[in-house]
Amino acid sequence: MSGVLVVTEQRAGVWHRMSWETLAAGQQLAALIGQTVSAAVVGQAGELAGKKLDRVYVVEHELLAAYTADGFTAALEQLIRKISPSIVLFPHTYQVRDFAPKLATRFDKVLVSDTVGLRVESGAPIFVRQLFQGKLNADVKPGGGEPHFVSIQAGAFRADQVEAGTSQVEQFTPELTADKIRAKPLEPFRESARAVDLTSAEIIVSVGRGIKEKDNIPIVEELAKALGAELAASRPICDNGWLPMERQVGSSGQTVSPKMYLAVGISGAIQHLVGMKGAKTIVAINKDANAPIFEVADYGIVGDLFEVVPALVAEVKKAKS
Repeated sequence: MSGVLVVTEQRAGVWHRMSWETLAAGQQLAALIGQTVSAAVVGQAGELAGKKLDRVYVVEHELLAAYTADGFTAALEQLIRKISPSIVLFPHTYQVRDFAPKLATRFDKVLVSDTVGLRVESGAPIFVRQLFQGKLNADVKPGGGEPHFVSIQAGAFRADQVEAGTSQVEQFTPELTADKIRAKPLEPFRESARAVDLTSAEIIVSVGRGIKEKDNIPIVEELAKALGAELAASRPICDNGWLPMERQVGSSGQTVSPKMYLAVGISGAIQHLVGMKGAKTIVAINKDANAPIFEVADYGIVGDLFEVVPALVAEVKKAKS
């Protein structure tokens, strides 16, 4: 094959949203290196068949009905050895973190994990990882022979950039025996229901440490109310208890992709950016013209939020009246 293989994730027929972000990364990488891109799924082809892919590999076996690291590793190892991709991409999910390092080791490789960007230099792929809590970017050029194994961080690529098309679907049945599956899977972990699901919000107004103190939160709440938006926050606001943790956006909170994300008094640390840069339109309000948030914003207002936000609320109400 000598192309890019994107390993997608599905549970009971439901896609993990990061599968599409990783597929977008795979299509972009394949275009840069002049190779084809295919996808694999343990489950059902479903929507993958309607994407611009060379092929969709549906990995099927009764021993894969419930996830186990042993089962997934063995099955995907056999598929990779059969089709010989040059690069294997994964979404950086909890499940991938469990089995992908083991899979890479089967090929005497390491997993280049949690990458946030990619490019090509002299025909060779370069993957960008972040160090020291996002303070530094590191360029990683995989060494040795192929395949190379890479996982993509949530929010690093936009799911809506996946190219549509048609692809050939091919069934792949690995050789597995029960004695090779050491783990006994229990009921899958289920997160407790959130009172606030920011992932379904079309408009989000998010507040950061620029609000200075808890008593000033109502200023931003008023803007969210005027816009019919959900109120969210960066980590410092939730850590201080000014807003509940379920309203946190970022690498340790929720990852969102609304139609509009309005960041108020948020500097733009990478931990926050990975949670919101999938938004279709980003508006930033910050008095620091050099704040990193402006690097990803579609529209920026350099000014004091205590002056800008009330003025916006007045204009929004005036437009609605």
